[in-house]
Amino acid sequence: MSTPPEAARSAGLEGDKRLAQILYLLHALAPFTAWLLAVIAIILGMARRDDVRGTFLDSHFSWLSRTFWWGLLWIVVCAGLTALLVLSLLLAPLFWLPYTVLFFWYLYRVVKGWLRLNDGRPAD
Repeated sequence: MSTPPEAARSAGLEGDKRLAQILYLLHALAPFTAWLLAVIAIILGMARRDDVRGTFLDSHFSWLSRTFWWGLLWIVVCAGLTALLVLSLLLAPLFWLPYTVLFFWYLYRVVKGWLRLNDGRPAD
């Protein structure tokens, strides 16, 4: 007895949706693990990206990828800003500010995408 193509695709989509949930979880925990979990999530997402092409999940894989790469760029920018703040004796107490903004921006994007995934909607 064979499985109808629609049922097989639906079962595959559920597995891919579960993977997207795991990727969101890894990204949500990433700031607390020196971004190691985000690197793992990006590798997993890139490896499975072709499996979700043409589905609403594709936007979630893209959303997480863009969040990671922009976050990486902002880490570099924050490092420069932190160095400037520390070198400036007057503003040295604010050295934590750039990373705090980055932390909340990253978690905002993860939560926003995760909520949209749970609603069955594309990320963007």
